Amino acid sequence: MGSILEARNLTKRFPVAGRADVEVFAGLSFSIEEGELASLAGPSGSGKSTLLHLLGTLDTPRDGEIEIEGRDVAAMDDKAKSAFRNQRIGFIFQFHHLLPEFTAVENVAMPAMIAGKEFAAVRERAVELLTDVGLAERLDHRPSMLSGGESQRVAVARAFMMKPALILADEPTGNLDTHNSELLFNIILDLSRKHRQTFLIATHNLELAQKADRQFHLEDGILSEIQQTLAA
Repeated sequence: MGSILEARNLTKRFPVAGRADVEVFAGLSFSIEEGELASLAGPSGSGKSTLLHLLGTLDTPRDGEIEIEGRDVAAMDDKAKSAFRNQRIGFIFQFHHLLPEFTAVENVAMPAMIAGKEFAAVRERAVELLTDVGLAERLDHRPSMLSGGESQRVAVARAFMMKPALILADEPTGNLDTHNSELLFNIILDLSRKHRQTFLIATHNLELAQKADRQFHLEDGILSEIQQTLAA
């Protein structure tokens, strides 16, 4: 196995009118290996979402390098970033962001259709992914006909659609109750093992974070890795 993600010396600052820039973090470095599921915990406002936005090419660091599959994504122009993001990065957000006028299976297939593929050519994979998340009976349901937990499972399936190098999940269970949070996290764990999918999940739920292969903690601009202890 090799590193899918390499972040080196990342610095991010936000301008504030009439004041000095606010620094979120500086000199932040870490890597994630192929097939690993890593969690990122930390208090609200610590910069977890900011870091995921940088890694997902939705924002640009002040300094530093980000390599995904050996490609320096931070140095890409906007067009290249957009194409790379569609093809090689999957996203799961706190809110599902499903398109209301499309069915569950169409929403899952949407990344492939944006890439120029016909729905008929990718429907089978979309159906397989929805079956994997327990929604085989909901293929033709629109988001308004799904519960919050079901909608978020559709969003998980959609993130896998393009067989990305990396999936970034930003508080994916944040809008769910305890039962559905645990159910969704276990679905993500199972799918990550089945597809050998590399994941980075930001979560405030420490109990869920501890289920990851590796645990990172971000606070006061410092990223640390929590070493897991094995029971005797």
